[in-house]
Amino acid sequence: MKFHKSYANCRVRRYLLIFTALSLVLLPLSLIYLVWNEQLQKIKGYEINNETGLSLIPEYAIQSLSPEEMQDMSVRMEARLNRLKEKCSEFGLDVVGPDAWHTPNTWEFLVNKKYHIIWCNVFKAASSSWMFNFNVLAGYTPNYLLKTKKILLNLARERYPRVTLQELREAQNDSTTFIIARNPFERLLSAYRDKIVFALPYSFHDKLGRSIVRIYRKKPKLISRAGNTKYPSFPEFVHWLLDQIKRGNYIDMHFVSATSFCTPCLIRFDMILKFESLAEDQLYLIEKTGLQRVIAPVWRNMGKGGRKTQELQQQFYSQLTKQEMLELYNYYQYDFDLFDYDIKEYLKYARADEEAGAAASGA
Repeated sequence: MKFHKSYANCRVRRYLLIFTALSLVLLPLSLIYLVWNEQLQKIKGYEINNETGLSLIPEYAIQSLSPEEMQDMSVRMEARLNRLKEKCSEFGLDVVGPDAWHTPNTWEFLVNKKYHIIWCNVFKAASSSWMFNFNVLAGYTPNYLLKTKKILLNLARERYPRVTLQELREAQNDSTTFIIARNPFERLLSAYRDKIVFALPYSFHDKLGRSIVRIYRKKPKLISRAGNTKYPSFPEFVHWLLDQIKRGNYIDMHFVSATSFCTPCLIRFDMILKFESLAEDQLYLIEKTGLQRVIAPVWRNMGKGGRKTQELQQQFYSQLTKQEMLELYNYYQYDFDLFDYDIKEYLKYARADEEAGAAASGA
């Protein structure tokens, strides 16, 4: 018995010695890894905020506006908000009513209570860039967001639950609420190219495009503008969209009016950024919210095809008649007026109406 007891004690001492030896080796290695990881973050341009766990942008890499530019931006933002208020009153959009234009819609608001910033996500208006930013604010690392195959909107909704109107208004008491506006026709074309022309195979929008082709390709008004593509031509797409509007059907979030989507006449906004001046506008927002070291004003998803915006506008909108453009304008009119855009340039591109063209050739 004594032999067995002595042997057991030896085994215990041996295991203790092995454990101690491993601890002496692994603990320094763990410390080395932690220090190395932090240094690596710094080398990549980041350091870690111990309170939030977020990677911080180093001071030397921060982009900022001068005091004079900040003052000019303040005046610009005030003018935009004043116009919004005036136009909302002019069109009666600041009165609650039964339709989508007069009912506060909180569906696409992302509320970050920690950093006191709220965004209504208008799709195809720098939405990819700011979805990335809001995911960073939610705690995802930039490296993870760049590598993941997951949809950024889905990741965001895991940490930004949808809010009720009351919850939104309570959060607004100590937060900055903003929207990014874009020329409605430019935004629509961007959505058409991104979601219809370049739709991922077998995706919802790919199937939608094929459905539009089946229904509209042989319509008399569209035959001469149909093309031979598997996706709908721009006129076919526009006719489909106009039909959805006339029938009162659900409008896809990428094509819907921003006024209906974010109801800026019924929900208070503190800043209106614009796609056309986003470089300056977002620097102003980031500085005013104190997020210079957390998020960078980076543009993402700059569009597909590598074509210049104005060139694309002319190429596609010249395929529409003036009547078709005016019908589109009728739906997006509030977006044009509230955010100070003009349709005149587009009307210059319009082709002659079929009826007018036929009458002229008959004469």
